[in-house]
Formats: sequence, C-alpha cells, structure tokens
Amino acid sequence: MYWKDHTFIICAYGESPYLEDCIRSLFAQEVRSNICIATSTPCGHIYDLAQRYGLQLYVNAERGGIGADWNFAYARGRTPYRTIAHQDDLYFPGYTQSIAHALRDRERPLIFFTDYWELRGKDYIKGNGLLRIKRLMLMPLRRRRLQRNVWVRRRILSMGSPICCPSVTFASEDLPEALFTPGFRASLDWEAWERLSKMQGDFVYIPRPLMAHRIHEESETSAAIQGNVRSREDLAMYEKFWPSWMARILQEIYMASEKSNG
Repeated sequence: MYWKDHTFIICAYGESPYLEDCIRSLFAQEVRSNICIATSTPCGHIYDLAQRYGLQLYVNAERGGIGADWNFAYARGRTPYRTIAHQDDLYFPGYTQSIAHALRDRERPLIFFTDYWELRGKDYIKGNGLLRIKRLMLMPLRRRRLQRNVWVRRRILSMGSPICCPSVTFASEDLPEALFTPGFRASLDWEAWERLSKMQGDFVYIPRPLMAHRIHEESETSAAIQGNVRSREDLAMYEKFWPSWMARILQEIYMASEKSNG
C-alpha cells in the first residue's frame, strides 16, 4: 500500500553513522509513502546514500541554524501530511499505517504524534523516569474529545514538553508555512507546540511506541544541555505560561530530568 499524501523528510547533518539505518526504517514501513532528504551540510556521505536509495536531496544553501533547517525541510514535503525524520532515529514498521488510520475521521487535525522508546547504543529503553513522566503528562490526550481542547493542551505544555518531535506528523494544510522560530535551539519543538496549541484543531496522540529516539553524546539535544542552552530556553518557555518566580521553580525541576539525556 502506498500513501501519496504523506512525506518523510529526513534532516541530515554531516556524516552520521545512523543515517542509513533511518532510511532503511522508512523503506520498511507497512504503508509506504514519499521519502526525501534535506541538508544544510552537504557531503559525500549524504550524496552517496541519496543516490543509493534513489532519494531526492534538497540542499539549503543558507545556514540559519536548526530552526531554519527544520523549516526548510518541512517546506520540501509538499504533501498534506509531513514528518520531519531525524537522521539518528528509527521508525517502526507500523508508524505510517497508524498515522493514516488515525486521520480517517478527523475533521481538523493539526499534528499526530506517538509514544516512543529511547535508543542508547543498541539497547531499546522502553521505560525510564523521563518516559514515564511524559506518558503521565499525556494521559489526558488519550481521550479523543480532549485532543482538541485548547485549555487541556496548554496545561500539559505548561509543565514541559512531553511530545517527541521526530514522532510528529504535521497536517500542513491547516498550519503556518514556517513552523519553527529561529533563535531557539534546544526548546525549538516545545516553542512550536506552544504556538500550535492555541489553534483550533486536534493534537492526535497515538499512545503506542512507533519510533525510537536515539540518545547519544553528539546529538543536538545533548550538546545543548551541556552548553546550558536548554536551561535558558526552558525558562523562556515556562514564562509563557507562568509568573517568573514559578517559571524558575519549574525550570529547576525540569532540569533534573535532563540527566536522562546525558
């Protein structure tokens, strides 16, 4: 089965040893769809893999940071439903099928997202403290009628960001052309969910682990944590929901959970 209205856009950076595994996981989907690669760091490794697998490669000549890279990748999708696939991650065979099934009777979906496992080396981590907290935060969105409730979505996001960015499929027809705000690096996705949470439509949550998010020292998230970028951006995000004194308390609590990514 082929789903012509969906595209995986792989964000590729440098010579990642995991990029080919990501590509293979997309070709292994039970419901196949479009696949392409976007990069702002073209190199022989990326060109070779694109040619080997017959994938269109889009090169962003403007180095504007991760937000600009994600917006560039998103725009290359050109289909109603788009998933920005991170090069280090893996998608389980039922991912696309589950998204396609979930949208059948949705009048106005905004995003679809799934549960996930962590991937550390060759080990799949199905549950740890951070994953359990995120699943608890998302419990209200297991109820379909609450997925379109703006107040509920914003209360969830006011405590942190439990939505795994690479698990998200965007329903582009009802979303802005530029999803991500340049200037953010570690909390880039949280900032996007905060803005989208104000819109009328559904945050469709599929509470099944349908992808694996790789955690390693060279990842953008790990680098941002080590450079204290995450703490500054998290504080800015909490201040969108709370007074400054409360935002600082929540930031301290949330920072403790970052140790799971180190």
